[in-house]
Amino acid sequence: MLINIISVFPGLFQSVFAESMIKRALEKGLVDIRIHDLRDFSEDKHRRVDDSPYGGGPGMVMKPEPFFKAVRAVRKECPSKGRVILMSPQGLLLTQDKLKELSGEKNLIVLCGHYEGVDERVRAHLADEEISIGDYVLAGGEIPAMVMVDALVRLIPGVLNVSSLEEESFADGLLEYPQFTRPREYEGMCVPEILLSGDHENIRRWRYQEALKRTLKLRPDLLQKRGIIEREPDS
Repeated sequence: MLINIISVFPGLFQSVFAESMIKRALEKGLVDIRIHDLRDFSEDKHRRVDDSPYGGGPGMVMKPEPFFKAVRAVRKECPSKGRVILMSPQGLLLTQDKLKELSGEKNLIVLCGHYEGVDERVRAHLADEEISIGDYVLAGGEIPAMVMVDALVRLIPGVLNVSSLEEESFADGLLEYPQFTRPREYEGMCVPEILLSGDHENIRRWRYQEALKRTLKLRPDLLQKRGIIEREPDS
């Protein structure tokens, strides 16, 4: 997968993508992430990419020209046109289902807004879709882009163990079951005996029930979406 990210603050991505899972995926050639400085595509001698809004109002709005020029330049270096995603609090909420859909793309171009927002022409005529990571406002689209890329890279074949992916939160529409490791007892807190039993079928059932309880308590909306009433997992 090729991911091009266009941002006015490209340096923000360096440390995040130079560690852990994303670093390993890059080193293995499983993903290619390219960061582009939006200011390189400015038509202003001072490399400005924003201006005051027409009609008045607070803050500065990001200009359309740099985004359009950046996407055109990126596409010249890509094997395919690429799906353009604008990170925006107005976008559709990023979910595991959306990530699975995006993971099928060969090429993504991610636009990071900043300041008071982006010119509407970017939203209406350049972006294929807008994606949000939650109902709150951040300083810009950089952190949401990092979140989306981290979640996407996990789904690329070869990055993680398949069984690990299948048992993560949201993989089956439920939150993940409780996890324990050594020591068996710590300050009076003990590992549930069933996990020490060696009975894999009972452990599997216990984990499912615990995941169901946790989801019902913390995210009942997930159960409502899937129409889940307490059931046993498929054998």
